[in-house]
Amino acid sequence: MLDSLFSGQLLFAALVLGALYALIGLGLNLVYGTMRLLNIAHGDILMLGAFAAYWLFTLTGISPLLALPLVAAGAAALGIALYVALFRSHLATGASVAAIEARSLLIFFGVSVVIQNLAAWAFSSTPRAYRYLDDVVRWGDTAMTGNRIAALVVALAMLGGILVFLNRTLFGMEIKALIQHREAARVVGINVERVQRVAIALGFATAGVGGVLLSMTEQVSPFMGFPFTIAAFVVIIMGGLGNIMGGIVAGFVLAVIEIYLVTLTSANMRSILIYGIFVAVLLIRPQGLLARARRA
Repeated sequence: MLDSLFSGQLLFAALVLGALYALIGLGLNLVYGTMRLLNIAHGDILMLGAFAAYWLFTLTGISPLLALPLVAAGAAALGIALYVALFRSHLATGASVAAIEARSLLIFFGVSVVIQNLAAWAFSSTPRAYRYLDDVVRWGDTAMTGNRIAALVVALAMLGGILVFLNRTLFGMEIKALIQHREAARVVGINVERVQRVAIALGFATAGVGGVLLSMTEQVSPFMGFPFTIAAFVVIIMGGLGNIMGGIVAGFVLAVIEIYLVTLTSANMRSILIYGIFVAVLLIRPQGLLARARRA
């Protein structure tokens, strides 16, 4: 047992899962941080991205990696459409944070139910899968499939690119300013409406990309998104709501805990572990494990 715990196989699995958790959590964090919208349909956007990759590959033979820009653009367009149709007018009224969170929770719950049932009606609830880059690559004692290597590389590249965008560009710093203090950002002349559109587009796009990457390694079904919604909320709670870097670190921490504790126990413990971590963080440190780093 100890040998397996210190194996490269588990470390690689934790890195892949952590990169995906960090990417999915980042999208949710951007939407919540800029607008205080609790998007519990986040995993369903991931599911739509996974189905888009599946059908594009199955029907046309387009590589999931080549389909990434198309899926990201489609998910971003869906995010902007939902923002304009459901949230823009409410955010413009200056409602309290509590009111915005409560309303968005209910609206996104309805969106989630609609998306799941439309997907089940259109595609059936039968899980689907396809084979892509499933050749095994060995590095020492570690066996890695090409699709998992590709998922890790793409997720890390996207995380790095988004961090550079947020920290090194004027528009990225405007997004961070809105996350820090909404009214202060408006006072100094930031176009809040434009920033909100970009933030929700970027948040939905990362979810769509996460779905494409997951589709290369897991089965696709209309109800696959909910566990990843929960995982994304655990990530942003652990990292601190609105704390982008903290959320990325928390994604890897959650993956390490999950992979290694499941190895010590059983696969049936996965959901229990994730929910247990969620509850424990809320009880012990509700402001997030990395909240102090954010204030600094």
